[in-house]
Amino acid sequence: MSAGRRSPLRCAEVTATSRHYVDRLFDPDPQKVLQGVIDMKNAVIGNNKQKANLIVLGAVPRLLYLLQQSSSSLELRTECAVVLGSLAMGTENNIKSLVDCHIIPALLQGLLSPDLIFIEACLRCLRTVFISPVTPVQLLYTDPTVIPHLMSLLSSSQRTQEYITQIFSHCCKTPEHQTVLFNHGAIQNIAPLLISPSYKVRMQALKCFSVLAYENTQVSMTLVNVLVDGELLSQVFVKMMQRDQPIEMQLTAAKCLTYMCRAGAIRTDDSCIVLKTLPCLVRMCSKEHLLEERVEGAETLAYLMEPDVELQRIASTTDHLVAMLADYFKYPSSVSAITDIKRLDHDLKHAHELRQAAFKLYASLGSNDEDIRKKITETENMMDRIVSGLSESSIKVRLAAVRCLHSLSRSVQQLRTSFHDHAVWKPLMKLLQNAPDEVLVMASSTLCNLLLEFSPSKEPILESGVIELLCSLTQSDSPALRVNGIWALMNMAFQADQKVKVEIVRCLGTEQLFRLLSDPDTNVLMKTLGLLRNLLSTRPHIDQIMSSHGKQIMQAVTLILEAEHSIEVKEQTLCILANIADGNTAKELLMTNDDMLQKVKYYMGHSNVKLQLAATFCISNLIWNEEDGSQERQDKLREMGFVDVLHKLTQASDPNLSDRAKTAMQQYLA
Repeated sequence: MSAGRRSPLRCAEVTATSRHYVDRLFDPDPQKVLQGVIDMKNAVIGNNKQKANLIVLGAVPRLLYLLQQSSSSLELRTECAVVLGSLAMGTENNIKSLVDCHIIPALLQGLLSPDLIFIEACLRCLRTVFISPVTPVQLLYTDPTVIPHLMSLLSSSQRTQEYITQIFSHCCKTPEHQTVLFNHGAIQNIAPLLISPSYKVRMQALKCFSVLAYENTQVSMTLVNVLVDGELLSQVFVKMMQRDQPIEMQLTAAKCLTYMCRAGAIRTDDSCIVLKTLPCLVRMCSKEHLLEERVEGAETLAYLMEPDVELQRIASTTDHLVAMLADYFKYPSSVSAITDIKRLDHDLKHAHELRQAAFKLYASLGSNDEDIRKKITETENMMDRIVSGLSESSIKVRLAAVRCLHSLSRSVQQLRTSFHDHAVWKPLMKLLQNAPDEVLVMASSTLCNLLLEFSPSKEPILESGVIELLCSLTQSDSPALRVNGIWALMNMAFQADQKVKVEIVRCLGTEQLFRLLSDPDTNVLMKTLGLLRNLLSTRPHIDQIMSSHGKQIMQAVTLILEAEHSIEVKEQTLCILANIADGNTAKELLMTNDDMLQKVKYYMGHSNVKLQLAATFCISNLIWNEEDGSQERQDKLREMGFVDVLHKLTQASDPNLSDRAKTAMQQYLA
């Protein structure tokens, strides 16, 4: 009984002592205030509960007031900065409270003091506040004088170097931030720190360069020519990747070189990439490294070789990488080997990050080379792992798994074998039901490949009601989703039977089809024309679709031929006309449309051979001898001057065009 009654008293005691600390900050005697702040500093170290109590009781505004008062002694102001720094070491809620009390402008103001010890205390506190994910990094950039002032403080001491570079690397999140730092001389000011005697300074400077160079051509191109103590920066990074350096340093240096390479500042066949960076990153993937290191190593490696098939080939044969990545799915492999229980608990919670990284790396490895794809799909249970990855709870794992699947789906061989054997289309269709846009884009791209005519998955997908789903994608606000929706429908309509084509037209609806034909995105327009071309192939299909939608289709074709469009778009449109001209009854829609015939004639005399060929095809189909009514059509077209044009084209310098014109002319002679 008594034990139960004591606990509320203990709570009350903590609050009472906390209040006592806060009250002392208001003592009229400056010496007692200083002593109170020092006692408070000792009380909060490592005590999150005490920190929270003091914040609730309003210690922060008072400490900030004392910090900013010119009447406060330097020692008092410094101790206030130290206590605030300690409070910031607590929970995210503590940081939020500090930021809400405007701690950042107060500390930045403090940096104008001539006293180095006080400046260091303010910087240490600022560093702690800024590295928290809840602090808006924009606060560093609100006042344009702050960044240049921080640059000028860099040379003051090793501490200022460590804290300021750490603040920079945490607050550089956008291309605009990179530009601000670059324009204020970040590169010249930070480069010398890479050879500082302090490991912490070297490390923070390195991290700074990795965030500055990421996807930034201007920074990367500048970094290539920087000399540090007479040595090129890339060589300094190479030294930092040596095996005798701490892992964190090796990884960050590899990141810097990776980003410079991806930004086009270092060639992909440069020895510092092929012989140093790539092997270093592959090494990071092996199982003796910590989970975070393996994740970072794999993701950076995936990014490095994403656009380069040669690097993919080199990586796939380095240190059995493909097999090594399979270990990412068996984590943790033997619990007994992990003696540190805390670490095990952490790793179990983060094991999904390993799977995500492995999928990303497999996607990158297999994006171009058929042999590598084969190697990946033959890795133990790989397809099963991808399939289960598609339904994992973590959205990031699902996205990485579908990226991997997309990469492998570029292989005809894999579509015919492993994709079919594992009925990959089922989880893929499920994924498409209600996913965020970035997952939808990848999943629908993969589906496009599964719907190619040689893919055995095409039939079961068709039966699963995919048409509705794809038609709804074509109405998305995202151009990428509209392209994929229409692309998949185009693949589906290729050599399809009439039932499928009619279903596509019914489900899409003519209104939506014509909306897509005036889409501002050229890719959407091209794929829609491709769909129309596939729908209008084989005569019965052409006649059937044109009898119900002919008027609108001819209208859409007119609009495209009259508007400003690329050669490719106009060529596709003329090919559609040539298909219509091949129909039995559909021909008449063209023959009774003089305006359209004049357009075809115009394109037969165009300066571009592709357009001339497509237009000539169209006329050729209209005058073909063996078909009913060919004589009347020939006569009408002769009257309109087509024979003269054809005659001229028989002399064309392009052999295909002259052959096509000669074949057409023979119809008149037969």
